[in-house]
Amino acid sequence: MNIFKINKIMNLILIVFVIYSIFTFVNQQTKLNSYNKDISYYSAQIEELNEKKEELIATQENVNSKKYIEEVAREKLDMYLPNETVFIDISK
Repeated sequence: MNIFKINKIMNLILIVFVIYSIFTFVNQQTKLNSYNKDISYYSAQIEELNEKKEELIATQENVNSKKYIEEVAREKLDMYLPNETVFIDISK
């Protein structure tokens, strides 16, 4: 009788351990999936910001060139060279 009770207790302990292990595994897997999604999101943001950084660096290098200054004067300030004929598209 004593051995039978010990066997039951051992089986119960084993079942509880297996259930706990399964629960822990599922919980950890859920966290890992969440972290992987976060990694993907932040990697995409880093890539996007690196592209923007490259564009800004290119603009910074180009900002003092005569061509860039002329382009800004024409497009944003509506300034033109003297004796230059300007045609305005009224359909816009």
